[in-house]
Amino acid sequence: MSVVGKPNCHLCEQAIEVVSQVCEELGQGFQVLSITEDPELADLYWEKIPVILVDGQPFDFWRVNRERLVAKLNP
Repeated sequence: MSVVGKPNCHLCEQAIEVVSQVCEELGQGFQVLSITEDPELADLYWEKIPVILVDGQPFDFWRVNRERLVAKLNP
């Protein structure tokens, strides 16, 4: 799982916090990717950050729904 965002983005920070908590509870890892370091990600997602990718596919954007994320990762 990945969180696509950028530095100094309050919504990105909130998303990372939620994803971190969920992943810790479920024993899973995640990575943080920045649109400032990857032009392809910037082209795809700059208007939608933060974007949560699950298995490389967009799952949620702007605000992370914790319950939906848990259900997706722990079916």
